[in-house]
Amino acid sequence: MNAPDLVALVHLVGFSTGIALYGMLAVMLWQGARRGTAIAPGGIPLLAAVLGLVWNATALVVFGWHDFGLGDLSPWYTALGYIALGFLPAVVVDAATRSPQRVKAPRPLALSAYALSALGGILQVMAVVRHDNLSANGLRLLTVGYVLVILFFAISARRGRESSRAIAAVALAAFAVTALHLSRHSSATDSWPVELIGHHASLPLVLVILYQDYRFALADLFLKRALSVLALVAVVAAAYAMLIAPVIGSDPGALHIGVPGVLLAVWISTALAYPALRRRTDQFVDFVILHRVDYREVRHAMARSLSAAAAPNDALDDVCRRLASALVAGTVRWREAPGLSVGIAEGSVATAKRPATARVLVPTTDPPGYVIEVGSLDAGRRLMSDDTALLETAAMLVGRRIDELRVSEERYHRDLRENDMRRLATEAELRALRAQLNPHFLFNALTTVGHLITASPPRAIETLYQLTALLRAVLRRTSDYVTLREEMQLVEAYLAIEQARFEERLRTEFDVPDALCDLLVPPLILQPIVENAVKHGISPLRRGGIISIRARVEPDESVVGEECLRLEVRDTGGGYDPEPSRERPSGVGLANVKNRLLRYYGTSAELRITSTRRHGTHVALFLPASRRRIAVGAS
Repeated sequence: MNAPDLVALVHLVGFSTGIALYGMLAVMLWQGARRGTAIAPGGIPLLAAVLGLVWNATALVVFGWHDFGLGDLSPWYTALGYIALGFLPAVVVDAATRSPQRVKAPRPLALSAYALSALGGILQVMAVVRHDNLSANGLRLLTVGYVLVILFFAISARRGRESSRAIAAVALAAFAVTALHLSRHSSATDSWPVELIGHHASLPLVLVILYQDYRFALADLFLKRALSVLALVAVVAAAYAMLIAPVIGSDPGALHIGVPGVLLAVWISTALAYPALRRRTDQFVDFVILHRVDYREVRHAMARSLSAAAAPNDALDDVCRRLASALVAGTVRWREAPGLSVGIAEGSVATAKRPATARVLVPTTDPPGYVIEVGSLDAGRRLMSDDTALLETAAMLVGRRIDELRVSEERYHRDLRENDMRRLATEAELRALRAQLNPHFLFNALTTVGHLITASPPRAIETLYQLTALLRAVLRRTSDYVTLREEMQLVEAYLAIEQARFEERLRTEFDVPDALCDLLVPPLILQPIVENAVKHGISPLRRGGIISIRARVEPDESVVGEECLRLEVRDTGGGYDPEPSRERPSGVGLANVKNRLLRYYGTSAELRITSTRRHGTHVALFLPASRRRIAVGAS
């Protein structure tokens, strides 16, 4: 590649890069001014970006037209570009010396810079009028003038009124103008380093500005693509050196056959390699230059932690903590938004004025909604597309988790209320049944005592004492369950009272192993059955009979692997015919037992009655024995 072609390539790449960078800066400054987040007061920085954009765009047309042999354009295009570049340092000086308290009044040094740039522009216009391309005096004036401006600005900066960032910006802007005298549009004679310094000295200025104020935007929007292109160029150059050049050098006579095939293969290979190069470049910029975290891992970690959150506050705190770490934000906090409309899309990201960089709306199915506020980002960061995507995903995840927690809480409270209502209803019904049973038992016992008073007063007094002790034990029982031992003590006491009345006509047998006496049963569950045996089985017979009580534990037929407690009350009375039309009336006692079994155990307990005329009646209770205590109201 000869020198003119190399110079043309430098101009093409340099001015195209300048257009991209100054255009990026102009767009960011314009968006910042619209949102009220401009980095400097007024429109001075935006004007500097526009001037740099005009210079690079005009120079690209003028120099490209000349370098590629298309002739010469009107000198007014050249003058426009040099005038725009001449005013660029004046605008930078104005922005560096202007304070927020004096946004409408430039300082004397800035006024001097504007006058110097205006005079240089006038000299360029006069040169065009005289049919000259450039004014050498105008370039010398800008060179000498801005050297003096830099000196005065450095002196004022030493007094503590300006920052080092402002000094660097002014120096680079002045250098961009003073370097123009190195080249005067004579690409045919100047070397490419001279052209690079002379016409592309404005690039360091925009790079410094972008790095200072838009570091992440520079890397995300420009550096990623620039490095991707450079990597692609390197691949193409390597392919040319290793594949195409050897073919051209070794067999010139076969160029019409070999070279097109090699070129086609290289083109296809580079097209296929570019997506991979782009991904690797993006990863390099994100993880090495910008030190970003892997947002995909952040999303996965956020989803895992949210699944373990027990309350909406915990979920929101966890999301804010992870977002602050991932975005390198000063503060990320949430607040409740009672008036937030449910119709707003989940994860809506709205930019806001400082100190908040963005507000993320987290509406939920039911009010209240929430808002996540992201504070200022460190290192001059601005929210990019992938940052916004992360915020939207976080809002969606936390919003869904909050809805899940609210539904779970509502379901829990609803079930709790239903259980409380069911328990209270069951307890009230059990109390009613027990209140019904106790007077019935007392009435029958008093009848026995009344009979003994006329038949045998001494025995009546003894029996009355037993009845008193028995009633005291019955009335003291307030728990839902008693042990089988306590229930048997009550039954034995009742039978002792009845034996005082029936004497030898009533005989009893007990077969209750001690190992079963600690099992829990409902209170007064056997006494009504024993009372029915005495009243309907033994009392009508002159010869009397025997009442036997037996307890056993056996396998439960309805539940595999479970055991049941079998309680049997058998009498040798007259019995009855088990015909459906002549079912023996159970009275208050047995009806009460059936209802209580249903309320205590549901379908897990059973009452079986078998009777044969002249052979007595057999009553069997089947209660769960594997569980020591059954909840009241179980069904």
